[in-house]
Amino acid sequence: MNVKKTPRRGFLGRMIGAAAAAGLPITHFGSSVAAQQQPGPDDWMKEVRGTHRSLFDFPRHSNGFGLLHIANYLGTYSAAYKTGPGQVGAVGTFYGMGGAASISMAFNDAMWAKYALGDYAGLKDASGKPYTRNVFHRPTRADAHLLAQALQSPNFAMLGDAIPGIGIESLQKMGTKFILCNNALQGWALELEARGKGKAPAIEADLRANLLPGVTIVPAMVIAIEKAQAAGIAYNRQ
Repeated sequence: MNVKKTPRRGFLGRMIGAAAAAGLPITHFGSSVAAQQQPGPDDWMKEVRGTHRSLFDFPRHSNGFGLLHIANYLGTYSAAYKTGPGQVGAVGTFYGMGGAASISMAFNDAMWAKYALGDYAGLKDASGKPYTRNVFHRPTRADAHLLAQALQSPNFAMLGDAIPGIGIESLQKMGTKFILCNNALQGWALELEARGKGKAPAIEADLRANLLPGVTIVPAMVIAIEKAQAAGIAYNRQ
């Protein structure tokens, strides 16, 4: 007698469907091997190394001032307390909605150009044109006016010297981990849809595929902040 074999994928699909119909968590029927391969929601904290660690909570981009404070934290520990590589770690937060939010800082130049994020965030270059690149990723001396605007001060030489070092890429090399709120990302995709930038599902997929290297999406920033404090990472509100 021939016995028809049930494809494993079809069997699992029916089991998951039955579980969902019964109101049971579908994770009960997942592969244990696959579960082991999935990163945990708090695994990002393993990348925050050091005996001195602080989370810098900046829901607004503030022309990069949150990044400046991270650089101040890392640099002062090195200069004044003589710490070495791996002894001091920092966390930066990307979340919020609206033009003033820090969420746009998480994405690469292609997204800044495609969705006109410089115009959206009210950030203009020295010539007065909205940025079409993520100015916070690799800022140059020509971008020092952003810090001057945040200070409500004339531009001066020290700002030009400082701004390349506060770039996201530079801070990552110095021991900073950047995280992005998943809930804010989903809400932001809906906001961009409302602004005529496309359909929210496509926008969200596009943004997820174009994160800056090293940025990790966390389920919710409010929980990530709580978990960080429980793990001994100090909290620094910006």
